[in-house]
Amino acid sequence: MRNEKTSKTIGSIASKALKNPKSISQKDVRRLAGSVLTQRPDKKK
Repeated sequence: MRNEKTSKTIGSIASKALKNPKSISQKDVRRLAGSVLTQRPDKKK
């Protein structure tokens, strides 16, 4: 697994979502989900 880091933009969206979940848009939700999914460990074969 590579050591990936979250961008400042994604970190900012995540922080905003934790403080007030209703404050983020569907686009932001998709961006967060995409970021999380790309950083999860690879499946073992």
